[in-house]
Amino acid sequence: MKNKGMIFGCSILAVILLGVAMLVIWGIGAYNNLVTLNESVNQSWSQVENQYQRRADLIPNLVNTVKGYADFEKGVLTAVTEARSKVSQMTVTPEILNDPAAFQKFQSLQGELSSALSRLLVTVENYPNLKANENFLQLQAQLEGTENRISVERKNFNETVQTYNTAIKRFPTSMLAGIFGFGEKQYFKSAPGSETAPKVQF
Repeated sequence: MKNKGMIFGCSILAVILLGVAMLVIWGIGAYNNLVTLNESVNQSWSQVENQYQRRADLIPNLVNTVKGYADFEKGVLTAVTEARSKVSQMTVTPEILNDPAAFQKFQSLQGELSSALSRLLVTVENYPNLKANENFLQLQAQLEGTENRISVERKNFNETVQTYNTAIKRFPTSMLAGIFGFGEKQYFKSAPGSETAPKVQF
């Protein structure tokens, strides 16, 4: 009887140890997966930042080219310059992805810059000589290409964030995410009113 009891006790202990080992192995795998997904979000975010930086670098050249036309609306140039200045003053770190208010501020500032650039490009339509300027045409093409890249990278970023956010919310990984501080990341959202098509008047 003693031998049977010992064998039974050892069997239960072995099952418990096996269960603990499997839990530990799952935990390590789940944690490593969360780390990988988190790094994917950070990498995707850096691509968005690169494109925003590229746009910011193009703006001074664009403004200087347009300034050459003495009668060009100064208010439009001032709006672009001020919007770029506000964007460059904001310190952006990966931690912004965990802070909804900071992320919203970043997105809002970038939106203001996009709006100011749009007004500038629309105003250029009134200046045929400027529209034909080779330097301006090259800068405009680069800026439009950069805007397209920004759109693509924001889409890629949102897809990466969706994968990450889904992973941290799924049970039982959600418990592990909570223990190790893997918080929800922010999405890029469309600007308020963008669901309404703009009115074009000539």
